[in-house]
Amino acid sequence: MSNKKTFKDIVVKGINPENGNRDAVIDGPDPNKFNTDEKVFEKGRPHVKKRSELPEDQLFARAEYHYQDAERTGYSQYSYWKSVWQNFLKKKSAVVMLIVFVLLFVFTFVAPLISRYDVTALRYDTKNAFIAPNSDYWFGTDSLGADYWCQVWYATRLSILLAISVAGGQILLGTVMGLLWGYVRKLDRPMTELYNLIDNIPTIIYMTLIALMIGKSYLVIGGALIAFGWLGTARNVRNLVFMYRDREYNLASRCLGTSLPRTLWKNIFPYLISVVVLRLALAIPGTIAYETTLAYLGLISVETPSLGILLRNARSLFMSYPYILIFPAAIVSVITITFYLVGNAFSDACDPRNHR
Repeated sequence: MSNKKTFKDIVVKGINPENGNRDAVIDGPDPNKFNTDEKVFEKGRPHVKKRSELPEDQLFARAEYHYQDAERTGYSQYSYWKSVWQNFLKKKSAVVMLIVFVLLFVFTFVAPLISRYDVTALRYDTKNAFIAPNSDYWFGTDSLGADYWCQVWYATRLSILLAISVAGGQILLGTVMGLLWGYVRKLDRPMTELYNLIDNIPTIIYMTLIALMIGKSYLVIGGALIAFGWLGTARNVRNLVFMYRDREYNLASRCLGTSLPRTLWKNIFPYLISVVVLRLALAIPGTIAYETTLAYLGLISVETPSLGILLRNARSLFMSYPYILIFPAAIVSVITITFYLVGNAFSDACDPRNHR
């Protein structure tokens, strides 16, 4: 069977003006010029010559632009926080630790409901002092004969809330001041001098003066921890801002008149999310440890129990009554390990370089 085609069988790509279809069979401007019965056109040269004789409206089609189709073509399903969460879920150990912490925190609200005694109306009876854990006193009793179960869980709730509040305040203030410190050149010298002035004196001295002059309440101590704890975060953020401040897109933003808050929030802060999250995760157990130290030194009021106060009271009783120290120390250890693992995993998940 021959593959040759006569002129009438040649399909010319164009638009048929009658029905608008492509690849219409066109007889050409003057089919009588060709002897279709005798002459056979091969593929290639005769075909090209014939196409060149077609009208322009048959050779070309107008390409119309639809902005909806263009937007749909360039649309991406990528979501930063969705990707962060997906990467975090890949770390099974961190997910387990996060569940443990959530259950621990929730149980601090459930424990008083199932307890036989109310922490706000404890019965003190020295005859019941240092009773080992049993069916009546699940965590035993302390030196005053009070139920230790309700004290431990109330102290855990207070310490966690204090740690989250203080760590959140430190990170928020430190991040804002660090962004300004690193981006605004005029602030570099005074902020550096302030940092050197405060950092060269041990924080415990400031805390001691504040506790003796103002008070030992948790509100005062929490405010003092925020006031002196944000500088470390600010210093770290400031060093990172130096890396991104003079990049081309920031220079272009300044030339276009972009406001300072928008430049810091849109252009620089996204690069710092992983670092900020890591510092926040590490600041929470660090605050609990610092609160324990302050309570051990007697710089926090003992009227409201906290994990630090319970550990301070148990320091001289461990050898004789180990359960007095074991329960609060175990909870502090769980919180510290949990936030360390969760913080590192979440920090890695927030790094855009780990996203697909």
